[in-house]
Amino acid sequence: MQKFWTSVVTFSHTVTQQVGERLLTECGTAPATTKADGSLVTTSDQWADQFLRQAIATAFPDHGVLSEEAEHIFPAQDWCWIIDPIDGTTNFARGVPIWGISLGLIYRGVPVFGCIHIPPLNQTFHGFWSAPDHADGAYCNKTPIQTRTEAPAGNQLFSFCARSLSILQNPFPCKMRMLGCASYNLLTVAQGITLGAVEATPKIWDIAGVWPIVQAAGGAWVPLVPDPIFPLVVGQDYGQVPYPTLVISQAQWVDQFLPLVTSIGIPA
Repeated sequence: MQKFWTSVVTFSHTVTQQVGERLLTECGTAPATTKADGSLVTTSDQWADQFLRQAIATAFPDHGVLSEEAEHIFPAQDWCWIIDPIDGTTNFARGVPIWGISLGLIYRGVPVFGCIHIPPLNQTFHGFWSAPDHADGAYCNKTPIQTRTEAPAGNQLFSFCARSLSILQNPFPCKMRMLGCASYNLLTVAQGITLGAVEATPKIWDIAGVWPIVQAAGGAWVPLVPDPIFPLVVGQDYGQVPYPTLVISQAQWVDQFLPLVTSIGIPA
């Protein structure tokens, strides 16, 4: 099994960096169109999605694939890769240097490995969480990372997404930041930059890669909807399913922040 995991890490780092090298040359210039849900898609998203799916098919021919730009149905294979070819497409299309390439490896419906490459920052994150025959751990550029241990305070940071701003009618105990890239938003908690982060409408490809990394780094992942996110169900279409999420650096602070963001998970 160790040989398998070595190949997974090597493959993930290599392929995301290959994609990132090309995307860096296209950031801010790739033609963009608007999808049905109002989000942007660029020709770079489409190229990266196809490149990643082909690379997975070559390296792991027995694994399934679910991706933002092509396949939304969860397949029957025990192992499945979930792809977000460009997380933060609006940033990418407008030339804002916070966007990334996300891969999550699912085992029997649950993410056990994630790799997220942020090309403009030259940072590659990966992590294992409850992976078969592998110890838990989270890393940035192969150096271990962990969440902050400080208590909430006015000089600590908390990260939001654009669709979560409705909660700001409540007093908030930290300084707020909004980065425009769901995976990096949550990774700032894993890396010890922020005390917490919230995403109001992430899709499965936004969270599959970061799920193992955050928890392996010591963070608490709190779904803001009643039903558990995982395991995913074979044959289900995940294209339009949102997963409102709160991530906190330490489980002991969940009770303080949860009441402030619970409304995000209430359907309109």
